[in-house]
Amino acid sequence: MKIGFIGLGIMGSRMAMNLLKNVTELNVYNRTKSKADELLEQGAVWNESPAKLAKDCDVVFTMLSTPKAVGEVAFGEDGFVEQMKKGALWLDCSTVNPSFSRMVADSVLKQNKRFMDAPVAGSLKPAENGELVFLVGGEPTDFDEIRYLLEYMGKAIHHLGSVGKGSSAKMVVNSMLGQAMVAFSEAIALGKSLDLDNDKLFEILIGGPLTAPFIGLKEEKLKNSEYSPEFPLKWMHKDLNLAAWSAYENNCVLPALNAGKEIYSGAKANGMGDLDMSAVYDYMINKLNNKQ
Repeated sequence: MKIGFIGLGIMGSRMAMNLLKNVTELNVYNRTKSKADELLEQGAVWNESPAKLAKDCDVVFTMLSTPKAVGEVAFGEDGFVEQMKKGALWLDCSTVNPSFSRMVADSVLKQNKRFMDAPVAGSLKPAENGELVFLVGGEPTDFDEIRYLLEYMGKAIHHLGSVGKGSSAKMVVNSMLGQAMVAFSEAIALGKSLDLDNDKLFEILIGGPLTAPFIGLKEEKLKNSEYSPEFPLKWMHKDLNLAAWSAYENNCVLPALNAGKEIYSGAKANGMGDLDMSAVYDYMINKLNNKQ
């Protein structure tokens, strides 16, 4: 089976590396070629465009930033979908809204090709260690065919039903993720305003039943104000926007999500977009509650 991978950012590069360790040949493409250097050193095959990559591939993975980026790479100039072989399978691991995934699937199926949405839960370290959680939508027979490839990159693989169900689950996951970090930051801001010791607050909250477990993984970042990106804040803001749009499309009322989304918007407007999403803590503590 000939495999292609498009999108070699923080997540995609590490996912592709885990594939490369386990498959005979991996074809890669990224808008910035230098991001593929390590993969090329390990034997990956460079392709000059998405279209060239897809011509002979049986399976194409994409891991891109936004629905717009996915659409351009798939259907724009040098887009790969038209060049895919009949019956070839595209797995989109990008975080996009479910209605977008279903729209894309319709376009792909009309060309007698196949599509699955397969977004992931996890950030830099899980991607590096092959410990991502895959949330997959698509035909059961397609899922059975490629599950082993996902297992090279993930520790848990969930097939949730038809196309769009994977993206639907990712909206739910990132809605909770983004709001949990805001809730924690807000609690610390309150504690500091009441003159409680910051270290004691962390000791009480982190690891206890009140705080999302993932925040423990961010503890050193928060304490040391070191926000090197594992999951950039601008993409969390994007994901919460997509979740809010999905709620709008399905008549679902989410007031807390929309309030949280605007907090990330403020952090991004304050130049924090390329920092880790946990930098929203710094924004809430030092910008919104700056007593100086």
